[in-house]
Amino acid sequence: MLERGSGNASEGMSRADELRLITRAKRGHTDAFRGLVDAFKDRLFAFVWRMVKSHHEAEDICQATFLKAYESLDSYNEAYAFSTWLFTIGYRLCLNTMRKKRAVSGEVDFSNVGSRAEDAAETLATSEEAGRLRTLIWNAVDQLSPPQKSAVLLFYREERSCQEIALVLGIPAVTVKSHLHRAREKLRELLGQELVQDWMAAWDLRDSHTA
Repeated sequence: MLERGSGNASEGMSRADELRLITRAKRGHTDAFRGLVDAFKDRLFAFVWRMVKSHHEAEDICQATFLKAYESLDSYNEAYAFSTWLFTIGYRLCLNTMRKKRAVSGEVDFSNVGSRAEDAAETLATSEEAGRLRTLIWNAVDQLSPPQKSAVLLFYREERSCQEIALVLGIPAVTVKSHLHRAREKLRELLGQELVQDWMAAWDLRDSHTA
């Protein structure tokens, strides 16, 4: 089920260094766990903020995620990526927060995203327009259902495999592929296929796994 040896250590830290910190943290060295926090806090915050769209709530969820990870560190299996385990905790806490706000819904409303971008190739010619269009698409992504949005963020921004995403979301890999497919279709329906494809290329996003 879970892909072994994926090597998803944080940028600037080797897998060996990551494992050394984890081993020391398990032995009670708080400075080692602080090293793990420093290594993953930015990526975790970016993911959580995209889910809840609140700086304050994202900070609270990240703090709760690291606290839970520290308290449960003995249950972490070092055969797998630490970041995947961390994102799993963070995702579940996001859902808990969103449920409390009654924000979980399978319905998608694209009414406030904007008009179709028929001239995508031309407008992507300038960095200013490219940034505007990326914002437009992320606004659409923000309106996907939580599982779809999480799948998109983890696949395209974190470059996680469908099997890793399945572990984070607690669903089968085939369901992850379905979420990705449906999310892309919704984006294409609203924004136009050319725009979505150009945006993916601009972000060096992988598109082949769910074709």
